[in-house]
Amino acid sequence: MFSYQENYLIVILIVPVLSVLYTQPKPKTTFILQSLIVVLSVMFSGSRAEKKDGNLDGDLNMATTLEIIQGLAQAAACGYDGAHDERYAADGAARKVGLQREEGDPILDRRVIDGFAVRFSGPQMIITYQSEIKLKEVYKGGFESEIARRINEVKKFLQKEYKAITGKGITLKKAGDPNVLVQSVSRVHSWVQATQTFDIGGMKVDGIRQPSEPSVRDITKKFLEQASNKRPQNDTRKKGDNQRK
Repeated sequence: MFSYQENYLIVILIVPVLSVLYTQPKPKTTFILQSLIVVLSVMFSGSRAEKKDGNLDGDLNMATTLEIIQGLAQAAACGYDGAHDERYAADGAARKVGLQREEGDPILDRRVIDGFAVRFSGPQMIITYQSEIKLKEVYKGGFESEIARRINEVKKFLQKEYKAITGKGITLKKAGDPNVLVQSVSRVHSWVQATQTFDIGGMKVDGIRQPSEPSVRDITKKFLEQASNKRPQNDTRKKGDNQRK
């Protein structure tokens, strides 16, 4: 069936034809007019038929893959350093992500610097969290749970900002456990980098396929399979003649 935009274009093209036929009420033109009305009726009813995924084809409320990615990227951009304080926010509205850097004044106070970034891989979004830490925080227990909590705060912030930007909700489902990497900067300070993958609801993309192999590899494999240690029949040399004495 046609999409909503295609149906709209068809209506624009057919309406003038219908008006001409309607002004000339002949038996033949009347039959053509009725046939066109039936065709339009079938197209519009089919374009609104419910698909297996529960969405309506041609529904303007459906977000495309590009719109979802743009909305999440814009939501992540709203979490810049200083956005939690209305004095430094670009639009005067405070937005708190739940990071440690939001404690204190962005300019006057000494703060723990941490942040996040997002990237996309197929139907998934990957949140990367980075922060400076001390080794005693790593060894006191519950460190991975605390990092997972901070990433979850970032996820909730993205969902909130996405709805404020697009007017639609977004589902982010955690896929697996977070990957936490701690690196030592000195005997006191360390650096943590953690990533967490989320499945994006309502986004369907083609899976990543395996790269194609050139046909030259098959020829090379067949050539190598012919290798043998046997001496040919026309080789009359005695064994060991070609070895150095």
